[in-house]
Amino acid sequence: MLNLEGIYKNESVEDVLLHFAPRTSYPSIDRMYVKYNFDVVAKAQFYPALAKLLKEGKLAKNEKGHTVKGPNWQAPKFVTEKKYGIE
Repeated sequence: MLNLEGIYKNESVEDVLLHFAPRTSYPSIDRMYVKYNFDVVAKAQFYPALAKLLKEGKLAKNEKGHTVKGPNWQAPKFVTEKKYGIE
């Protein structure tokens, strides 16, 4: 079972976005931060991190405006290490 609380509490905002943004909507990710790590929301770290990843080409937008993996995307370390129940 995926340990979402551990991911949102322990991993950087950029790494969380790299993993979840291509498969989950921004409001859903934002709600998870409200639930598990409100400091990210309180300090307004979410959208600047997203803008940075888009600018760096790690994430991109498709023709429908959905977030997809960009040309410079790499799996975050917690994913490659299969932490938090990721398979």
